[in-house]
Amino acid sequence: MEQWWWYLWFSIISLFGASLGNWIHRWRNPKCNGKLPPGSMGLPLIGETLSFFVTSNSIDIHPFVAQRMKRYGSLFKTSLAGRPVVVSLDPDFNYFVLQQEDKLVELYYMDSLAKLVHQDDMKNIGGDFHKYFRRVILSHFGHEPLKHKLLSQFEDVINHELQDWSKLPQVDLKHQTASMLFNTASKILMSCVPEENLGHDLSDILQGLMTFPVYFPGTAFYKCLKKKEKALKLTSGVLEERMNLYPTDKGDLLEKMVGDMGKEAGLTKQFVSHALFGLLIATIETIAPTITLAAKYLLDNPSALQHLTEEHERIVKKREDAKSGVSWDDYKSMTFTHYVINETLMLGNFLPGIFRRTIADIPVNGYTIPKGWVLLIIPAVLHLDPNTYEDPLAFNPWRWKNIERNTMAKKFIPFGGGNRACAGAEFSRVLVAVFLHVWFSKFRLTKIKGGDVARAPLLMFKNVFYVKVSEK
Repeated sequence: MEQWWWYLWFSIISLFGASLGNWIHRWRNPKCNGKLPPGSMGLPLIGETLSFFVTSNSIDIHPFVAQRMKRYGSLFKTSLAGRPVVVSLDPDFNYFVLQQEDKLVELYYMDSLAKLVHQDDMKNIGGDFHKYFRRVILSHFGHEPLKHKLLSQFEDVINHELQDWSKLPQVDLKHQTASMLFNTASKILMSCVPEENLGHDLSDILQGLMTFPVYFPGTAFYKCLKKKEKALKLTSGVLEERMNLYPTDKGDLLEKMVGDMGKEAGLTKQFVSHALFGLLIATIETIAPTITLAAKYLLDNPSALQHLTEEHERIVKKREDAKSGVSWDDYKSMTFTHYVINETLMLGNFLPGIFRRTIADIPVNGYTIPKGWVLLIIPAVLHLDPNTYEDPLAFNPWRWKNIERNTMAKKFIPFGGGNRACAGAEFSRVLVAVFLHVWFSKFRLTKIKGGDVARAPLLMFKNVFYVKVSEK
């Protein structure tokens, strides 16, 4: 009898071991109608996620990418948060595939980001609906509203903010900028300034996503989703109020979307609330760190500081009325300012990556990226390539004087590429340029302490960047 039980347990353990071994083998060797790119799938389920999220004390290419690029080249496979992924570092292939939206690839969010933006709703952003949504954004954030309305609004807001900051002994630049942007974006989107400013909460929300998606009290991911709930309560409340008052004479983005509910498929209350939330995050999480990083580099670079000062003083002197505000022609003439913005975007790499999911097998360089896999494009690899940008980690705005347009199309993609490129790219550039104009024409910023940067894999400030603001 005892021998029978021993054989039974031996058989069960052997079967379990064989099944486990077979599962691990299949995990490490996924099916493919061709040859998979080189690389490792890491540990079962976890993959190489922990290495991807580790903090690097440098603004350089994240070690996760740099080490694999050295080992495998410009294309390699991995697994992140349980998903099979191919990472592409090839600028020509990246440029090609980003033009193949809804043909070879589709929009995709990592599981953590999907929970933030509510991926079920975001699936609607394809085809005609994506065109509609992009058109609505551009009608309120694009070239024409920037030129005729928003430019002067930005100047007024920034001038008022910097005057308030000048009364303080020191300013947490990223925090205060995020608060300013929250109010500015809220006015444009919803024609209101909420009683509670959520700028600081939203300014670090993406950093919480760059962790393993474990929803458990105390984890960064848990705190991130709690901040989301708080912000969604705000946007949902504003939406309900507007729907009860509709129509109004606000003329803002919310008014347009409320009017189109019931006309555009997929334009639900839930989608509109999440869209407002997403646009607030997009404004704060891109522009606040850009302004902060630009200030850090400029205050550490006397030559660039002097060059920028001279440019903006020259713009003011050329005006017929010295008290008149910044014009669109002024903005277009800010040559060195645009160089500074490009340099900051290149070094900052505020996007950790551009995610797409393949909807067909994609052959590339003798390999095959299988249908259903995640394709990850890392802008930092393009931006910090010494073969394109000499001494790329050095702050050198003058380099942009000689960089060709074709190079920028394929090897400078801070706002993504293809028809999914960020619709708010020009909005971001204009706002940063106006901030620099107000700073250099009317104020002085003096560094007090902090501002050290790291990457995890998002750019992060390891310590608070404090400055002193004073009027000229």
